[in-house]
Amino acid sequence: MESNLLHTEKILADRKTFFLDLKENARGRVVKITEDVGGNRDTIMVPSEILGDFIAALSDIKATNDSV
Repeated sequence: MESNLLHTEKILADRKTFFLDLKENARGRVVKITEDVGGNRDTIMVPSEILGDFIAALSDIKATNDSV
């Protein structure tokens, strides 16, 4: 199924590169998160309808990390 790239971000962290792509296809929108380490890639897809929950969970994890 073909998808359209709506937005992309790239984050460099040591030897890892993270790509965050907002894509849209016939089934809806998703954020595709890809981790690249030396050419080896792992990807997860986050449906856009739960993106708020996903970001809130990451914010809670960040707050805990910052307070420890």
